[in-house]
Amino acid sequence: MIALVRVDNRLIHGQILETWLPALRARRVLVADDEAARSPLSRSALTLALPDDIPAEVVAVDAADWAAAAAAPVPVLVLFRDVEGLRRAIGRGLTPAIAPKVNVGNVHFGPGRRQITPSLFLKEEELLMLRDLAAAGFRVEARAVPGDSPTDVEEMGRRFQQARG
Repeated sequence: MIALVRVDNRLIHGQILETWLPALRARRVLVADDEAARSPLSRSALTLALPDDIPAEVVAVDAADWAAAAAAPVPVLVLFRDVEGLRRAIGRGLTPAIAPKVNVGNVHFGPGRRQITPSLFLKEEELLMLRDLAAAGFRVEARAVPGDSPTDVEEMGRRFQQARG
């Protein structure tokens, strides 16, 4: 089963290991990211960070088998580098029926991005994509760690408008 879909441009890192995996009781990690999948060094570095008893798979977004992840006998944490990768996965079979919850945790500042939370900066088109996901039935939230209060997509929109320069 897919316990959570998370957008985090760092992919596997300390917050994942120390907070998300235990909170979700996840026993497997699926990284869907074209850049990491192309690089043997990235794949090794990402999977090296995990404990031996938590297997990880790093695949290109278009190569991910969403039905298999949903049918896994253990909770699976799915990680995307960016909202665009998540959007592409939805076009390839990732649905709210198999992965109801989408967490947007960390997207770095960059050109055209506005601050939503201390660790989340979105472009307008990304916010629109997240709104579309919510309208399609996904429970979309922003938060860095499980102990934080979640920010829903409507509040993300309000914060985006308030951050107007």
